[in-house]
Amino acid sequence: MKVFEKTNIGNVTLNNRIIRSATFEGMCDKNGFPEREYYNMYNELSKNNVGGIITGFTYISGDGKAMQPGQAGFYSEKFIENYKKLTDLVHKNNSKIFIQLAHTGRQTRSSIIGQKVLGVSCKKSRYFNEKPHVLTAQEIEKIIDDFALVSFYAKKAGFDGIQLHCAHGYLIHQFILPCINNRKDKYGINKELNIGTLFLSGIIDKIRDKCGKDFPVIIKISGSDDYLSKFSEKQFVNLIKFLDNKKIDAIEISYGTMDNALNISRGKVPIDAILNHNPIYKIDNKILRSLWKVFIYPLMKFNIGKFTPIYNLKYAKLAKKHTDIPIISVGGIRKGKEIFDLVEKKNIDFVSLCRPFIAEPDFVTKLLNNINYISKCINCNICFVMCDTKNHTRCYSYNKEVV
Repeated sequence: MKVFEKTNIGNVTLNNRIIRSATFEGMCDKNGFPEREYYNMYNELSKNNVGGIITGFTYISGDGKAMQPGQAGFYSEKFIENYKKLTDLVHKNNSKIFIQLAHTGRQTRSSIIGQKVLGVSCKKSRYFNEKPHVLTAQEIEKIIDDFALVSFYAKKAGFDGIQLHCAHGYLIHQFILPCINNRKDKYGINKELNIGTLFLSGIIDKIRDKCGKDFPVIIKISGSDDYLSKFSEKQFVNLIKFLDNKKIDAIEISYGTMDNALNISRGKVPIDAILNHNPIYKIDNKILRSLWKVFIYPLMKFNIGKFTPIYNLKYAKLAKKHTDIPIISVGGIRKGKEIFDLVEKKNIDFVSLCRPFIAEPDFVTKLLNNINYISKCINCNICFVMCDTKNHTRCYSYNKEVV
């Protein structure tokens, strides 16, 4: 069965075509160093036949840290020993692991990073609502160097490769999107492609200079977004062609930005969890909560797409028409039959999953025993909302926890 055959991303051989997509852990200390639970979680995943693991969002500098407590960091050599412990653990369990590297850009809070948030332009995120400091060319080049240096540290720590987070509205994505990037300098929009490419191109080139061309680089992108000036299919195809030209090692295709975060995950809107715990929407006053539910909640719900199986597949199929680079499809995959059909019939190279592995770290082991197995994940999105708290990421519905 093709799903369970060994195959490669770059020069790295995976035992099967099922990947654990980057998932926020919330298991690091205030400086970003992994704690015991972080190692335990990845040990459990790697023991259970996952073909490849991509870590959660890992910030490459203090000014690129997200607002969620417990986020992983990697911004100096001091982290190498800690992450070497992780990669040794995963490799001992005969699995492979890639670290996802990212910078938030405007999608964070100044109170978290201790300075103004940074952005490709002065345009605010409508969710975070802070006017960014517009990065200078010199500051941009410093961030490019940071990505390359941390990639080099990741290689020394034993990671099998890296994933650059170019999706979900984070900094690299902000440079790509014409609706955000209105720069007039060389880091503005490539007029021929109608997307911003120079920032990402510089990062990829510097990583290869620092790490060698045989060190795998995976790119995560969003197929489109929810802004009024939506990222079009033509722009998406241009981005795929650009990545094809850069000869990166795999492309994972997701959707959206944090300005409408639940459209990344789809599913239910856990309104009580949001009002209890989200730092932006939290409301303690009972009268205000009731009014919010009556007048604001229906508008929020209207703007969130319904959960449908494999909801990003159309972008994966479109990408396959324009590149031979391995494509990873993420989003809405819950059934063994869906995985089988994607790989065996639709010729998608890899599938990646997030929430099913939160509910069941042994999901792939169960699939090996029964290809028709269905995930226990019910798409309640409580785990998604609770990333904003000090709690470690876990499945609340499966464990019947009240939040």
